This record gives sequence, C-alpha cells and structure tokens, in this order.
Amino acid sequence: MTASLLPVATLGTPRIGPRRELKFALESFWAGTSDEKSLLETAAALRAANWARQKSLGVSVIPSNDFSLYDQVLDTSVMVGAIPDIYGWKGGRVSLATYFAMARGAEGKAHDDGCAHGHHHDQVQGAPAQEMTKWFDTNYHYMVPEFHRDQVFQLASRKPIEEYEEAKSLGYQTRPVLIGPVTFLKLGKSADPAFNPLTLLDGLLQVYVEVLRELSKCGAEWIQIDEPCLVLDLDDATRAALRHTYAEIAANVPGIKIMLATYFGALADNLETALSLPVAGLHVDLARAPEQLDALIAKISKDIVVSLGMIDGRNVWRADLTAMLDRLDFAVKNLGRERIQIAPSCSLLHVPIDLELEDHLDLDVKSWLAFSVQKISELATLSRALTMGRESVVDALAEADQAAVARETSTKIHNADLARRVTAIDEAMRRRGSPFAERVRVQRASFGLPAFPTTTIGSFPQTAEVRNARAAHTRGTLSDTQYREFLRQETARTVRWQEEIGLDVLVHGEFERNDMVQYFGEQLSGFTFTKHGWVQSYGSRYVRPPILFGDVTRPQPMTVEWWRYAQSLTDKPMKAMLTGPVTILNWSFVRDDIPRSEACRQIALAIRDEVIDLEKAGARMIQIDEAALREGLPLRRAGWKAYLDWTVDSFRLCSSAVDDTTQIHTHMCYSEFNDIIDAIAAMDADVISIETSRSKMELLDAFKSYKYPNEIGPGVYDIHSPRVPAPEEMKQLLTLARQRLSDSQLWVNPDCGLKTRKWEEVRPALINMVAAARELR
Repeated sequence: MTASLLPVATLGTPRIGPRRELKFALESFWAGTSDEKSLLETAAALRAANWARQKSLGVSVIPSNDFSLYDQVLDTSVMVGAIPDIYGWKGGRVSLATYFAMARGAEGKAHDDGCAHGHHHDQVQGAPAQEMTKWFDTNYHYMVPEFHRDQVFQLASRKPIEEYEEAKSLGYQTRPVLIGPVTFLKLGKSADPAFNPLTLLDGLLQVYVEVLRELSKCGAEWIQIDEPCLVLDLDDATRAALRHTYAEIAANVPGIKIMLATYFGALADNLETALSLPVAGLHVDLARAPEQLDALIAKISKDIVVSLGMIDGRNVWRADLTAMLDRLDFAVKNLGRERIQIAPSCSLLHVPIDLELEDHLDLDVKSWLAFSVQKISELATLSRALTMGRESVVDALAEADQAAVARETSTKIHNADLARRVTAIDEAMRRRGSPFAERVRVQRASFGLPAFPTTTIGSFPQTAEVRNARAAHTRGTLSDTQYREFLRQETARTVRWQEEIGLDVLVHGEFERNDMVQYFGEQLSGFTFTKHGWVQSYGSRYVRPPILFGDVTRPQPMTVEWWRYAQSLTDKPMKAMLTGPVTILNWSFVRDDIPRSEACRQIALAIRDEVIDLEKAGARMIQIDEAALREGLPLRRAGWKAYLDWTVDSFRLCSSAVDDTTQIHTHMCYSEFNDIIDAIAAMDADVISIETSRSKMELLDAFKSYKYPNEIGPGVYDIHSPRVPAPEEMKQLLTLARQRLSDSQLWVNPDCGLKTRKWEEVRPALINMVAAARELR
C-alpha cells in the first residue's frame, strides 16, 4: 500500500544536530583541540542521522548536499572555484584551511566577531573573511561570492557528488541540491560596481554541466536546483539568463530531471519565465504565497511535476491540516495525483529541529507548535490522507483540529483590554509635542553639551566573568542577591571609567542583559522561550529566537531600576536603553494568526509604557534601537511602502509620549539608507546613530542630499574588528562627516554596541575617540 503514497519531499533540513553537535565539533577543530578527521566524522554522522530520521518519518524524496560545514553559498563558491586570490589557492582540491579562511579569515587569529546584534564581519591579519549578508529576508547569513571580469570557473570541490554517493552507500536514493547558477551570480558582488556578474554565466554553466553529468553517472535521477531569485523583481536580462541556463542544461545533460525550486514568495510576474523553462518539476512556496496556486494550475503544462510547498518552513506553528487537505484536494483534482509532491515551503534550515526536546514549555503553547521533525510528520499525515482517505489518519487530524480551535480561543493569546487599547490609538499618540526645530533648542539649552558630543551605543564588553556569573545564576549556584551585587559592581566600574575618560553622555553597560531581544521578551507577556530551539544564524553561531505566541503587554517596568541605579552614580546624562518594536518582531518567530503589523503595534505600546516610566523616573535621553528595521523590507519593491508605513508608525507610537526636553535616540546597524531615507526622517528621532566607519562616511550622502534635519552620530570606530583606530584616523572620518552635515548635527560614537569586544581593545579606542572629538572642538 505504502508504495503508492503521495511523495513527501524536503528541500533541505537543519544541519546543526539536535544537541548542536556541529557547533561543538567546529569550535573544537578551530581551537586546535581536535583534528580534521574527527570533524569530518562528526559531519558524516550528522548527515547519516538526518537521512535516517527523514526516512523513518516518511520522506520519500530525501535531499543530499543540503549539509554544510559553514554555509551552502560558500560551498557553491568553492565548488566552482570562485576563490579570491587573497586566499592563496593554486588550483586542485580546496583544503579545509582555505574553506575556513574564506568563512572566518586566516592566520589563526580568526574568531567570529559579531556586533551585539549578531552581524558579523571578521577582520583578521592576513586574509579577511568574505563579506556576509542576509539570505533573502531570513535571519540566516551567507558568505557573499566575489567575482571579477576575467573570472575562470573550474570544478574545485566534488562535495555534491561525494555526499550523493555517501547517501547511496547507506541505502538512500537522494535528490542532490544545488544553488542555481543565476541565483548564485545574483547573490555575489564585484569590486567593480560597473561589472555585471551575469556576463560570467557561460563559464559557470560548464562547471554545473560537469557536476550534473557526474551525478547522473553515479545514478542520480532528479536534481533539485534552487533559484529563489525567481521571487524577486527581475529585469529582462535575468529572465533571459534563466532561459539560457536551463536550455543549456537540458541540451548538455539530457538524462537528468531538474526540480526547479522557488521559495520565500510568489513567482508573480516571473511565472511565465518559470513555466517556460525546460525542467521536469517546479516547486512553489504556498505558505508565503498561497494565492499563486490558481495561476499555476491554470498555466502549467501537463508533463511537469509540481512540488507544493504547503507547510511553512520558516515559522514554528502547527499546521491546520484539515484546511490544508481541502486545498490539496483541489490541487489533486486539477493537476492529477501522479504529478504532485508535497513539501515544506522552503528548506527547514530556518526552524529548530525537534519540539520533543522541549520539556518545560507551557503545554498549551507547545501543542500549537511544530519544529522540523513535527513538520515532516505533518507532511506524512497529509500524504496518507490524500492516498488512503482522511479516515486513515483520523486521530492525527482530530488532534490538529483541536489545537487549532484551542489556539483560536485561548485566553493565553487574546487580551481584551489590549484590544481596546489598540483600537484607541490616535494620531496624537504618534506625534511629538513640537517639531524637531523647536525641540532641539529646548534640548540643547537643557543638556548644555559641548560641540561633537561623545557617547557609545549601549553595551560594554560581556567578559567571560560576566557570562560565567550569568550562567552560575541560571544554574542556581549564585543567589539573586549575589548576582545583583556583581552586576551593580560591574555597572558602577563602567560608569566611573566613562566619566574618567571624559565621555559626555554615559550608558550603564547592559551587563544584566543576555540578548537585546530576549531580555525584553522574557519580561513581556505573549513570548515564550525554548531550551533547544537553536537555528543557525551563520557558521557556528546559532540563535534561539523568542516565540511570540500571544498578545503582548508589559506587566511591570523592565529597565527603570537599572537606569535609576546607573544615573545615581553620576551627574552626567545617562542614556536609557531599549530595543525597538520592529527589531523585537523581526528577530522572533511571530504568531501567524494576526498581521505582523498588528503584533508590532502591540509591542510598540509595551515599549511606550516603558518610555513613559523612564521619563517619570528622570531619564532625559532614551535610546530605542531599531537594528533590524531595514532588513525586514519585503523582497519586492511593491511591498516596501506598506512595510515602512507600519514600522515607522510603530516607532513613533513607542517614542512620542515624551516631553520636548526628552531626547529620543535610535540606532541602526549597517544599512543602505538611500532608498529608505524618507522613512528614517519620518521616524523623527532626535538623534540617530548609524554604522558608517567601514563605508568611510559614504552612507551619510543619503542624509546630505535629503537635507536631513535631525542630529546624527556616524560611527567612527569599527567594532567588528579588534583593531584600535588612532585619534587621527577618527578625526579624518569626522572631517568627512563634516563635509556632509553641519557641525551642530554631529555626535561622536562607535559603530555599534561593544558587547562582543574585549576591554583591552575598547579602552584605548574610546580614549582615542574622545581625544578626536576634543581636537575638533
């Protein structure tokens, strides 16, 4: 009977291991405490366990080459020999040393440097790491390929072939996964801005054809080629490149069947292009874009296998299986059973591995969730229901129905008082008392700061001592009183030191905070946290995103007490530090039963209450970080305005309840500001600090041409690097800033929080920063 079950496919699964085995193996190898052999053995064991787990859960189309030691885009760069000269590769097989130099920088000094927000740009003596950026609109980061005009591609790693053969030797017929050539070129960059990487396509295709031929020879029947660029706004040249690519593959590797995978959005105006390609199968994302099913059914040719991405591969909610079956019945009726596969919407890389590991979650909340293992089981249930009738899975469907109903009505999720409060939001709540031109006069008179005032972004180094104390407190070996006393001493020492070196506006250092989102989520209702819900951010850096499951309220003040203590230690202004609503939202798994904009507005009201309480306690400078505002932008331009409208609205809602004399600061991580400068101006923060040191202040051009009126702190110290810049270097950066903005607008600060740096780097760097500002005065 099972032989004819509707095929269940996965596009990729988490590679980190249920207990983070990959992280510990990598870090041990990098530290020199284990050798290459044991790292590769751990990797092979993880792959074998992954294949076995999928088979036992009912997956019939199992992927291979979805595993990576660091990143799948880096694997592709290495496969095609796109290895910049700086890494000293001379051809032949690429060594692990070269691979990790590209990932982390070379010379043994390499270590993952992230700013407080988990961005990462290693700078090491010798060869720096490749640049890293977000994979589409996810919170996963990939290593950006580098291309140049006379780029020569060659097969430099047989990883896809080796992992296919490895699976085969264990008894699994897999579908190898490759990143599509067009997406790969579009994800890359060139030092020459006028150069278009798509001109390299023909050379690249030769390597792809070679890989596909080898896979075919080894017995692979189907290959999954991922072209998520098909959900972006594409120009005609890119569409032509896609047609050329798949025509070449069809002509040169006739025996192989291609499953073209698209995900993270709708094909929309690229549907015709996708349907014109000579491929055997097409995967579409019906979690992000359920509306595209009808158009697909109407237009797809009769001989193409359709992979329906039903289960959301990017969020952690249990599926409503009955509703899904109704939609699948419609698809089966119109497409025919023999040409359908069911799958998650995208790779399951973006969700945690197994909900069963969580033994402390609220049981109701747990019953509404599904991680990777559970999502695969849901697909298996759908497959059985479609093949053998719903009565064959009656218990599983009843359980899913029950969870859906409970979630819809639970008082743990829905708060009537909050609903009334949201309805009552009016225009006045989103507007400061006076325009900036009037506020700035009052603020300058009130603070009496010198020209080029100096400050930092908020966090100070979280040393091993700080982390150990937190761990001891979590374990219960350090009492509440002892931990609190430890934190007070750390804070007092940091405040005193800032005074000694002459900073104008101080911060308390944030030693009590584990993470800029988790710290707030743990104090707000509507959030829950996992113990093992790790997801890969990049390389060996994994995060456990908060799960936002219900209405968000703030039961009591979250930061007032620490701010009050820090301010009591000094006469200088002490900034209060908050994480903004958009960043809290974008770095969490967000409930899917209300629009994201609505969830964001709820968080904004909670932060607004905190801002009001801080002002009542005497805080006159309040910083609300929106590190992740830009990275949440929709993949297509058409969606930008709506997103920026509600995100700016949420920021104004949380920041506008204060007096004219209270100065609202915000901080944004490395971003291109040109295309969102209107939105930044609309936020109406009194002071914005931004990361600019690496761009040599070029990011300020956007503010200059816009005639941005409010105050700006352009970063003059790159905190992603252990290097300590000299006062002269910072002065040069400030001189560049002064060419773009008026002196009265400028603040002087580092690029980002200092949480990940060491005190021995931070001390001299900040002393130099203060010296540079004084010289300018």
